[in-house]
Amino acid sequence: MANKTLNNVPYVPNCLSEAINNIDSNSSSIMTMPSDDLIRVNKPVDDEIVPIIDYSMLFSNDPEKRSNSLRYLSHVCQDYGFFNLVNHGVSHSVFENVLKGISDFFDPTDVDGRRPYQGKNPTDRIRWGLSSSLEENREHLKVAVHPQFHCPPKPAHFSVALEDYSKRLREVELDLAKAMSRALGFEECYIEKALNLKSGFDVFVTNLYPPNFKSEGSMGLADHTDPGLFVSLIQDVNGGLQVLSHDGKWVDVNMPPSSIFIIFSDHLEILTNGKCKSTVHRVVVGDNKVKRISASTLHGPSLEAFVKPAMEFLDDCHPPGYRGMTYKQYLEATGFHEVDVKSCLQQVLVPNNDKNNCYLVD
Repeated sequence: MANKTLNNVPYVPNCLSEAINNIDSNSSSIMTMPSDDLIRVNKPVDDEIVPIIDYSMLFSNDPEKRSNSLRYLSHVCQDYGFFNLVNHGVSHSVFENVLKGISDFFDPTDVDGRRPYQGKNPTDRIRWGLSSSLEENREHLKVAVHPQFHCPPKPAHFSVALEDYSKRLREVELDLAKAMSRALGFEECYIEKALNLKSGFDVFVTNLYPPNFKSEGSMGLADHTDPGLFVSLIQDVNGGLQVLSHDGKWVDVNMPPSSIFIIFSDHLEILTNGKCKSTVHRVVVGDNKVKRISASTLHGPSLEAFVKPAMEFLDDCHPPGYRGMTYKQYLEATGFHEVDVKSCLQQVLVPNNDKNNCYLVD
């Protein structure tokens, strides 16, 4: 990657360093270290770091700060595909409430009470599963939360907390899509219109690692990408989540308090014809000594949205690298159901197109 660096650390605009000192001023657990130290706090063993995007600076009234932030977001979009989002305006209590609801839902004494959600009806909007194998060790719940909200009725406080959390995340999603559109050089509603995000099919996926029994291997979830525009993720403890950088290194994800981790997904890659890559990620449970809960939302296009490489990303050097199809067709292409939200990125790649990865060497 041709990343701009400063003292071997990826460039961060001054406006971000200034704002990083104020991460989550409403949170009871505030990280109070100098900005340079905070920029390096996510540095894992392979010398990669997780970029930090300050949500408030993307919409700052100061033109210079806003411009610098959007320029940095453009760099992150094309050279990373993942980042920690801070100062996003979602209260820390919203996170605490939904994580508490998840923990209570995964009551280890009531596994049988969750089995009714194990069904395989194509119209399901709630799906539960329990896995123990060499490649997957987790208990999970998948729930469609937009355009219609769904949730298991018990525990009652979980449904209330999840609905509140999902509404707040929808606001972040639409605003972040506007910022990403501007960062890529388009009018702010470009991505929203292209994917019909107003009617977007959003699925909330929560995982318990390791599951409520002994695991069979060290992997919580094997290498994969996700469908949709991007994934927003929160968790109760750091550790286990890894992303694959564009230069082929696994990066440990450590999140500042109250931050949201953003992972780019398949339909941003398809729309931009490979300019912004879908990020491969995995979960390692290791020796299973620490229980971890993650809560992800897969923010997708409308099920009826036909997504293909946009004309703005095509030229002689960059012919269409992906076949277009509706989001519903994409989710069902490998025999899964909509609520399973499974990737089929490899299946929509245009075969024998040697220019698919042209952006990687520009």
